[in-house]
Amino acid sequence: MVLDADSEKKGDMAKQQTILVVDRDSDFLDWAKNQLESSKIRVLVEDSADAAYKTFCMEEPELVMAESNLHPFTGLELLVRIRKHSPNALVVLMSAFGTTQSVIEAMKVGAFDYVRKEQLPFNLKVVADSALQASAELKAANTFKPQLTVEQHQDEIVGRSEAMQQVFKMIGRVAGSDAAAMVTGESGSGKELVAVAIHNYSARSNKTFLAINCAAIPENLLESELFGHEKGAFTGATAQRIGRFEQCNKGTLFLDEIGEMPLQVQSKLLRVLQEGEFSRVGGNETLHTDVRIICATNRNLEEEVAKRTFRDDLFYRLNVVRIHIPPLRQRSEDIRLLSEYFLQKIANRSHSPRLKLSEEAVRVLEAYPWPGNVRELENTLQRAAVLSTADTLLPKDIPLGTTDPEAAIGGVPAGETHEVTKDNAVEILFNAAVQDPSLAILPWIEREFTLRAMQKTGDNQVRAAKLLGITRATLRKRLDRNSAISDEVD
Repeated sequence: MVLDADSEKKGDMAKQQTILVVDRDSDFLDWAKNQLESSKIRVLVEDSADAAYKTFCMEEPELVMAESNLHPFTGLELLVRIRKHSPNALVVLMSAFGTTQSVIEAMKVGAFDYVRKEQLPFNLKVVADSALQASAELKAANTFKPQLTVEQHQDEIVGRSEAMQQVFKMIGRVAGSDAAAMVTGESGSGKELVAVAIHNYSARSNKTFLAINCAAIPENLLESELFGHEKGAFTGATAQRIGRFEQCNKGTLFLDEIGEMPLQVQSKLLRVLQEGEFSRVGGNETLHTDVRIICATNRNLEEEVAKRTFRDDLFYRLNVVRIHIPPLRQRSEDIRLLSEYFLQKIANRSHSPRLKLSEEAVRVLEAYPWPGNVRELENTLQRAAVLSTADTLLPKDIPLGTTDPEAAIGGVPAGETHEVTKDNAVEILFNAAVQDPSLAILPWIEREFTLRAMQKTGDNQVRAAKLLGITRATLRKRLDRNSAISDEVD
C-alpha cells in the first residue's frame, strides 16, 4: 500500500509526544526547544503560568517542564492546577534556587521530578526521556477500553465445551467480589483473557487493568516495576518512577507467572495484600493502594511451597479462589469454534474475506494434541492464512507442530519439550496418518512399528519380536509383507 505525503505526515504526527516548557526567560525557552525537539517530540513553549495552563488544557501534552518562579502564579500552583485537571499528568518543576521545603512540597503534590537549572545543560534530555517513558506507560494503562457485554466477552474467550462453561461460571461468581483469584493452566491456554474478563465484569471495570509477566522481567528490576523507585535509589535511577501498584490504584493488577517471583519481592507483595501499604525502592514514605490482585501460574505452587521457593503465607493469600483453564486437547469440541473465530479475526486485520475450513482440515485440527494450546492454534491458522492460495483450507495447508519446518522435529517446537504419554503419542501418530489420505492407517502403523523395532534391536529378529510382543514367525510374516509392498512401490 502506497501512502501519500499527507498520510505519512499525519502518521508521523500521531507518533509524536508533546512537551510543554514554561519559563519567563525566552533564551531558556529557545535553548530547551532546540535541545528537545525532534521528529518524535513536539515542543510547545509559554512564558507565563496562565498561558501554560490554557495550553495544557487544549493540547494535553505528555510532559510539562515548568520554572517554579512564574507569574501570575507560581510553578507549584501551576502543578496543582494541572494535576487537578488531569490527575495522571507528569510535571517536572525547575528552579535556580530550589530549597528543601520547595522540593518536598512539589513532590508531595505530585511532581514527577524537581531539578535545579544548573543541572539541566547536562541532563535536560535525560530527565525528559525518563518522564516521557513514564507518560507512555500511564497512557497505555489508562487507554484500556473495558469490554462489558456478554457478547464481547464471548468473543474474547471462546468456548462452548462444558469445561469452558464452568470457567465462565467461575468468572461470573468471582467478578462480584474483591477476593484474590488464581488462574491456573498450561502456557497458551488463555489465563490473561480470564483475568481481563474478571476485571471487566467487576465493580472496577472503569478503572485501570494492568498485566505484568513476572518471568519476563529480570529479578533485580521486578521490585522497581511493581512498586516504583525513588530518584537515586540505584544506578540509573535518574528520576522517580511510579510502579504498577500506583498506576492501577482502584483497579486490577494481573501477575502472570507468579511462581517466578523472587522471595524478596514475595514478602513485599504480601505486605500489600495484608495492609494495602508499600514503599518505593529507595524510599521511606509509606504509600497506600487499593488494588485487586489476580495471578496466574503454570507451575504447581503447592510443590513450590514445599520446596520453600514460594512463601506459604503468600500462597494462601493468593489462592482464595482458583480458576483452572483446561488445555485445548481436553476440549477438542471448541476447536472448530476457535478456528472460525481466529480466521475471522485474521480476515478483519487483513481486510480480506474469511478463509473457510474444509471438514478434513477440521478433523486434522481436532486430532492434534496442541501442546501450545490456544496460542498455538491461533499461530497455526495465521501461518495457514498467509501461505494459502485458495479460499478453503485443506489438511495440506495446515502446518502443525512448528512455526518453522526446519526448527522442530516430531511436531515439538524448537526449544520446547513435552512429556510423551500414551494418549498424546497415539494422537500424534493418528494425526500424521490422517494428513496423508492415501495411507491405509492400520497397515501403515504396523509397518512403521515393525521397522522401528528392527532398527532399535540392530535387526535382531528375536529381540524385535519380543519388543513388539509377537512371535518370531509373526514378525517374519510382517517383514515379508512389508518387503512385498516395497517391491510393488519400486
